[in-house]
Amino acid sequence: MGRTSVPRPSTSCANWTSTRCPPRRRGARIGAPVGQVGNFIAVGLNYVDHAKETGAPIPAEPILFNKLPNGIVGPNDDVMIPKGSLKLDWEVEIAFVIGTRCRYVAEKDALKHVAGYTICNDVSERHFQIERGGQWMKGKCFETSGPLGPWLVTPDEIEDVQNLGMWLDVNGRRMQTGSTRTMIFSIAHLVHYISQFMVLDAGDVVTTGTPPGVGLGMKPPTFLKAGDVMKLHIEGLGEQSQKVVPFRE
Repeated sequence: MGRTSVPRPSTSCANWTSTRCPPRRRGARIGAPVGQVGNFIAVGLNYVDHAKETGAPIPAEPILFNKLPNGIVGPNDDVMIPKGSLKLDWEVEIAFVIGTRCRYVAEKDALKHVAGYTICNDVSERHFQIERGGQWMKGKCFETSGPLGPWLVTPDEIEDVQNLGMWLDVNGRRMQTGSTRTMIFSIAHLVHYISQFMVLDAGDVVTTGTPPGVGLGMKPPTFLKAGDVMKLHIEGLGEQSQKVVPFRE
């Protein structure tokens, strides 16, 4: 990780193979694998089948929106239902962390600016996001809406970031199955594209969209409730698990 300058990385898979991250110590809490995040940017509708299941057209350019850094929690922390929530949903995603400042980056050089990859659960409140009007971020920024981790896996540990299997279970039932190979816009393109509109600094996090199988796309739609347990996996990046809990003061 000599070329990166990510603030306060707390856990990393450097020196481990991409399929053999170290296990969590019993009783230990793992925090998010990057601290002092300045920007938490998300990409919407970046898998063809997910766009179709939501009834949205395939985007011609990446759809960008903000999550907030204060919604970031550890990979196994509880997800708290926000006040007024009606439609809480899950989204397994691969996120990348910026390692060196980038602005107007060429796509061929884009991945040089990535410090590593991690799992993000882009937990979403669809009633806020879709039915309350305005920006998507209304449903994307509540407390605990951004579990990250467990590991920050450096690029040298991943043979092909555009060919990683991923899945998400709710209460042991497989909801999402996908692969980064079916992204509409690759990670290299996203780094390039986003840097045309804003400066990305070391420690910024970008989460890149979800494959099909979200609760919103089910018939009938199915949403999370208190007591549900989500489990997420991305090949080479480890696993997350969160319990859904009621709002607490």
